[in-house]
Amino acid sequence: MYWLRSTVKAGTTNVAVWGISLILAGAIGNVLDSLYYGVIFSDSLGKVAAFLPEAGGYAPVLQGKVVDMLYFPLYEGNLPDWLPIWGGKYFTFFRPIFNIADTAISTGVGLLFVFQRSVFK
Repeated sequence: MYWLRSTVKAGTTNVAVWGISLILAGAIGNVLDSLYYGVIFSDSLGKVAAFLPEAGGYAPVLQGKVVDMLYFPLYEGNLPDWLPIWGGKYFTFFRPIFNIADTAISTGVGLLFVFQRSVFK
């Protein structure tokens, strides 16, 4: 927060402000996940988590798991039998699971890295 504030006061480029803001937002998101989500949600392994379950959360404060994940496969199904090697096998195209907070941190660092000459004069 100090770095963002001093960057804004110094009047540097918008790229610097965006990069540092994304890093800060991702860090805050990860901290909130570990702080509170274990206390206020039930375990979501294989099912939808319940908000404020009667039995309590799945973990104590500061031991929650990251929950801001996105998974969107573009294709799931069996490949045609005529394909060599992989024919007839089940296939998922685009399997990565994205963590929103980590994506924000990586994007912010990438912006600062790519535009380092204009950001760090």
